[in-house]
Amino acid sequence: MPIIVHHLENSRSQRILWLLEELGMAYVVKRYARNPRTMMAPPELKAVHPLGKSPVIEDDGVVVAETGAIVEYLVDKAGGQLGAAADAEIARRYRHFLHYAEGSMMPPLLALLVVGKLGPLGWPARKPVQGMMDTHLDWLESELATRPHFAGQDFTAADIMMSFPLEASRARAGLDATRPHLTDWLARMHARPAYQAALKEGGPYAFA
Repeated sequence: MPIIVHHLENSRSQRILWLLEELGMAYVVKRYARNPRTMMAPPELKAVHPLGKSPVIEDDGVVVAETGAIVEYLVDKAGGQLGAAADAEIARRYRHFLHYAEGSMMPPLLALLVVGKLGPLGWPARKPVQGMMDTHLDWLESELATRPHFAGQDFTAADIMMSFPLEASRARAGLDATRPHLTDWLARMHARPAYQAALKEGGPYAFA
């Protein structure tokens, strides 16, 4: 039975489609459109999970929410493919970036989104929040100066998790060619056949 992905347009759930393509797992997509006025998820998602957020997957009666938890579930289901390596240091970096993507990078990115919607009222907060983001981006640039992927030499699910915050950073947090290792990494991720296949399955995606 294929995995059902409850997929919200222009959201974190694009990563789940990408991971499923990389793992070669069968899935079907149930698409949801954002409210055009509020840009919030539609109420129909609450019938899938009480939080009404995306992504959510259903796998033979099991419902899993939260992007990182879904990634870990799918990697485990695939027998560890694209998961932590045997090398302890590479495994530590893998787990760090798997959780860092949402735990550390997304809060200031969301703050920038809110600040941008406040107009002049948000101007005083823009500089300090951007400063937080610059600290993240500068550190990540230095990390990718030493290896091609976030965990190590090989592509892993940690790279998939890191894609959305870095795509969002390019859209609204100043990530550009002045950080060449990050922009090169994004270009390489977007060129992967599984990434392109996921875009076709998920529909329009503003951050690609």
